[in-house]
Amino acid sequence: MSDTALDVHISPERLLDDLRADVRQGLTASPKWLSPKWFYDAAGSELFEQITELPEYFPTRTERALIKAHAYDIAERTDAAILVELGSGSSDKTRLLLAAGTKHGSLRKYVPQDVSPSALTGAIEQLSQEFPALEIQGIVSDFTDTLHNLPADGRRTIAFLGGTLGNLVPDERAIFLADIAQALVADEFLVLGVGLVIDPDVLVPAYDDSIGTTAEFNRNVLSVLNSRLGADFDPEKFEHVALWNSEAEWIEMRLRAKGTQHVRIDDLDLDVTFEDGEELRTEISAKFRRDGIEQELVDAGFRIDEFWTDPQDRFALILARRAPSAPVRG
Repeated sequence: MSDTALDVHISPERLLDDLRADVRQGLTASPKWLSPKWFYDAAGSELFEQITELPEYFPTRTERALIKAHAYDIAERTDAAILVELGSGSSDKTRLLLAAGTKHGSLRKYVPQDVSPSALTGAIEQLSQEFPALEIQGIVSDFTDTLHNLPADGRRTIAFLGGTLGNLVPDERAIFLADIAQALVADEFLVLGVGLVIDPDVLVPAYDDSIGTTAEFNRNVLSVLNSRLGADFDPEKFEHVALWNSEAEWIEMRLRAKGTQHVRIDDLDLDVTFEDGEELRTEISAKFRRDGIEQELVDAGFRIDEFWTDPQDRFALILARRAPSAPVRG
């Protein structure tokens, strides 16, 4: 079994404080919103795993196929000793990169990062058995505030998969990508998975499946607020909505009140009213055009080495190299 460690850089108390701040800010805004990072309690994580198996939800299997096809290309090109994964979750697709890296012979350490200690612990236990020669160092943190915690004792590649970059608005993406570039040194790499702009008639059902699993996942965020903040939401009184914002080129997931709702959040001493039909935005999932995401990466301080897509051009796997002259932020 491999050497393993779990470094905690964000405490349960800090997470709860962050939840309180986000919920107060989002539910007193107009229009109302919540951050998608609060979807992923144990029930939410299980529901998302179910979503990835649905016929309508193509991103996960499409990205997995791209990684499978190009994992050894990535291992050869990057020659990484350390693979860091931001927002690792179950590390399922990453196994392909780990297998390729160990086969190539350069990879000696895997650093999965996630906000959930339980998700990391479970993944690390499985991976330590599958890859006994690999050192595994888990990091519990928020991926937007963790780059200064990354190890620097070998040549690194950072993986950010699953289209999660699309959960950030453009200004947040610019800062985040620039921070990744600054955390790397010249000729270290970023492996990035992003969804592409496609026909909304194909895209929207991926976020609004026929059997209602995504709807249950979306409403579960209200259950998180009930259990963690003493709120009294009735999730069944909110309808799941997924729509394509053609101007911003992103999917929006919302919860629409079915009738007027009066909600008490004890932990915040906050009362919130939802009018009949009022919508609460719970997630954006931006989709990209090739020239747009390439320019965002160049602006952040990367050069594009490879841009792989599936035959239907629904998803892209990008290999980007940290440029020697990456701009310094701040």
